Amino acid sequence: MAGNGKPTVEELNLDLDTLTWQSSSDGPGAIEVAFAGEWVLMRVSDDLAGRVLVYDHHEWECFLDGARKGEFDDAAE
Repeated sequence: MAGNGKPTVEELNLDLDTLTWQSSSDGPGAIEVAFAGEWVLMRVSDDLAGRVLVYDHHEWECFLDGARKGEFDDAAE
């Protein structure tokens, strides 16, 4: 496991093409999220490197809570 106690996407041994990805939009740079058991995976749709971030459900819920409270609104400007 990675130094943060979470597995990397490689360690999860998932076929990313078989997951159901939910997309923020149809355009370039869309954020895509998939749920795989206890893990939440996030990627950018057109990232040529194919990077995928791994979060646990607690981290995901904290992110959603912050988004609902407007904590990231400055980043959107």
